[in-house]
Amino acid sequence: MSDVELPDARVRALGGPGAREVVQPVEAPPAPERKLPRSWWVHDDKFDRDLQPAEIARVMKEQTGELWVDLDVGNRHHIAFLENVCGFHPLSVEDVLNPESRVKLEEYPGYLFMIIRGVRFFEQTEDPYDLETFNICFFLGPNYVVTAHGGQSPAIAGTSERIERNPELLKRGAERLMHAIMDSAVDAYFPLLDQIDEFIDSLEERVFHRFDEAALHDIFGVKRVILSLRRHLSPQREVFNILTNRPSALLAPESQVYFRDVYDHMLRINDSIDTYRELLSSTLDSYLSQVNNRLGMTTKALSVVATISIPFVVVSGMWGMNFSHIPLSEHPYAFWWMLAIQLGLGVVFLWVLRKMRVL
Repeated sequence: MSDVELPDARVRALGGPGAREVVQPVEAPPAPERKLPRSWWVHDDKFDRDLQPAEIARVMKEQTGELWVDLDVGNRHHIAFLENVCGFHPLSVEDVLNPESRVKLEEYPGYLFMIIRGVRFFEQTEDPYDLETFNICFFLGPNYVVTAHGGQSPAIAGTSERIERNPELLKRGAERLMHAIMDSAVDAYFPLLDQIDEFIDSLEERVFHRFDEAALHDIFGVKRVILSLRRHLSPQREVFNILTNRPSALLAPESQVYFRDVYDHMLRINDSIDTYRELLSSTLDSYLSQVNNRLGMTTKALSVVATISIPFVVVSGMWGMNFSHIPLSEHPYAFWWMLAIQLGLGVVFLWVLRKMRVL
């Protein structure tokens, strides 16, 4: 038997005259790294994309047209582009490479550096409340925006598609382009908030309408999500507040008005998170109250049973003592008399408990 390599990257095993063909797929090799970063450039009526590094350096230096360069921080060629072609400050490049960098806005000579954080549910785990965070970094210059992020960013992808269809968006200026990306990134929080709202509605139904003891685990899971969102988004509100109100040579006053709209969205998001946190705390308090009520009902029922059983224990104990002469011990109907007395005392105890409104 011999192995023959087929042109379509499959392996065919051939045997004797009666042998059958066995075709096994071979995994495709991983796609090579893209050495050139994605870029879009518009100048007058000319629109171009995927410029060479020398052209990008010339456009940034001469400040001709409007330029957007998008980088993947997982690509070593793109990182070298940040350092060698753009010439950004090493501290800002270090912040780009660190996925744990905090949300910030810093001013360097010739450009503004910003980091905003995106949050989404991590679908690759079994935990429905597992959050995945990622940073989007911005370098804003006089006529350019350089974005850097890890993996796929929906805000970047959506804005690039809009530019492909309508390059006029890039002609509006670098700060307006940065606003479009940030606005799309912030708007992505609203579907996440809607999902959290559905979680809380489901928890309230499980706690109030049908008491589900397993809801406690989910209550703490959603609470962890809300606290994580609050921790990630609170610094971001301050960044947009600075973009809205602080004067800058790279941000025209008419452009800052657009960032004010994003700032309003951040206020709405933070207000929603505070509301969800209060609702969840109320749901947790209601859950614990129902647990205490159920425990009280169980204790009450056991107390009633113990109270009713007292006559049986006392009477049976007294007439079960080992003495020679016990009243009614020789009576032919003594057992039935004792049973009637015990039942009668039990009924009296029940009547007393109802009068005391214990039952």
